[in-house]
Amino acid sequence: MPMHAKGTFDVKITPQPTQEGVGDPSVGRMAIDKQFHGDMQGHGKGQMLAMGTAVDGSVGYVAMERVNASVHGRQGSFALQHCGTMHRGTPALTIAIVPDSGAGELAGIAGTLSVNIANGVHSYDLHYTLPDLP
Repeated sequence: MPMHAKGTFDVKITPQPTQEGVGDPSVGRMAIDKQFHGDMQGHGKGQMLAMGTAVDGSVGYVAMERVNASVHGRQGSFALQHCGTMHRGTPALTIAIVPDSGAGELAGIAGTLSVNIANGVHSYDLHYTLPDLP
């Protein structure tokens, strides 16, 4: 049965230095550090790659994030894959739980996460399925 975990999160994004001889230096690399509150309690850590364009407000990014959290009381971890663009200020974002990435009591978790930012507050809605515990 599909479930929803909702709440807010705090996020810190820290630019990382380019590495000599690794990729194109115009690709930005950032460290992600999140604290989740609400139905999902825990933290997420990951890395983001981003690239802007000559057009103001147009960018693209991808990110991978490991979440260690309790979701509706079930403790474990899972990975999120982010794929986002902004076309002249209009955002589009898809965040999926990486298949078979769940561990602990979150083994078998599947679904998506949506993000909303309003008045400087980040909120999430985790749409997920999870097998019954043995």
